[in-house]
Amino acid sequence: MAKYYQPDIETASLEEMRAIQNEKLVKQVKRVYENVEYYRKLMDEKGVTPDDIKSVDDLHKLPFLTKADLRDAYPYGLLGTDLKNCVRIHSTSGTTGKRVVAFYTQADIDLWDDCCARAIVAAGGSNEDVCQVAYGYGLFTGGFGLNGGSQKVGCLTLPMSSGNTERQIQFMQDLRSTILCCTPSYAAYIGETLKEMGLTPEDINLKAGIFGAEPWTEEMRRDIEKSLGIKAYDIYGLTESTGPGVAFECEEQTGMHINEDHFLAEIIDPDTGEVLPEGSKGELVFTSLDKEGFPLLRYRTRDICVLSRKKCSCGRTLIKMAKPMGRSDDMLIIRGVNVFPSQIETVLLQEGYSPNYLIEVDRANNVDTLDISVELSPEQFSDTVKELSAKEKALANAIKTMLGINPKVHLVAPKTITRSEGKAVRVIDKRKLHD
Repeated sequence: MAKYYQPDIETASLEEMRAIQNEKLVKQVKRVYENVEYYRKLMDEKGVTPDDIKSVDDLHKLPFLTKADLRDAYPYGLLGTDLKNCVRIHSTSGTTGKRVVAFYTQADIDLWDDCCARAIVAAGGSNEDVCQVAYGYGLFTGGFGLNGGSQKVGCLTLPMSSGNTERQIQFMQDLRSTILCCTPSYAAYIGETLKEMGLTPEDINLKAGIFGAEPWTEEMRRDIEKSLGIKAYDIYGLTESTGPGVAFECEEQTGMHINEDHFLAEIIDPDTGEVLPEGSKGELVFTSLDKEGFPLLRYRTRDICVLSRKKCSCGRTLIKMAKPMGRSDDMLIIRGVNVFPSQIETVLLQEGYSPNYLIEVDRANNVDTLDISVELSPEQFSDTVKELSAKEKALANAIKTMLGINPKVHLVAPKTITRSEGKAVRVIDKRKLHD
């Protein structure tokens, strides 16, 4: 029988959940309108007042928020309460423009911890587990989120942060860690290091991993599961909304349950903003129903996915989101073709290559170029130059079949591509696409 952290919520009927959402939404819209000048102006411009929002059915009347709004309002423009009520901030790891800073009251942190606790229990965690948190701490939300959730569950919590991989493995062995929390690319790196140290999954005690903060494919999931001897669970979150724990995977692994008593989800057409019916593919939009410090209404995530209320064997009734199929804002358009890095990763893993790769896009003589460097394993690197050339050609053909465009593929030596202990850098776009 499945275990739940908060069974009354996690198994609530749709009618019960709607009642919770309706009550929270009405209160939140009123509070945001009264306390957040930036959003009040957006509502006024759209001609909507809190009195117009009586239930979830009225959500579509509210204006959207975008990442651009968050940057425009930096640092305090979207603060939802007096600053003295806030006890912590976190920030996105964006590389361009102003960073996004999110504020948290103590109630926000308690809510966040509960959401992450649900994820840990869904992955089989209990107060008998040792949970090794290898997400980065600091401004990044990953470490603090899973740390708080682990403590709520009652796990022995190892706040390792990322890096020093051999020490990570030593602690796994010495303290008999059973659950690993980190980015999927770092989990893959830990698995790689384990093998290099002459160890096997049988030499550690991990049973489960909770991985998020970056896109990863089903092929990469299987690779991680094999290299660490675990079941790998997905977790989803945004710094803007709270951090990891907005949604989480159960043992069925057919999508992530959204904590919809806290986060109300919509799918919209990314071009028109029109709300799409359940089961439609589109852009994911979240409304924070009870966040105090940084209460975002109808925030456009840019993640492309599908929502479903199909019955889940785990018994949870929380709506599910599919694994994001890319982002509407990091999609590459190369020679007129829409390309998502996840498509390339899928081909690489299907063809037996590692998830260590780098995509470089440039423009020469007004023509887009696509170069993909793929790291070989030591066994693969022992091949002759002629053999490697044949493999590059075969891999390029496989990618062309997937994308419809010809890439240049470069098979490079082991350890050539820089490893990431946080979010992996997979794409470098050198094109000057804007003035």
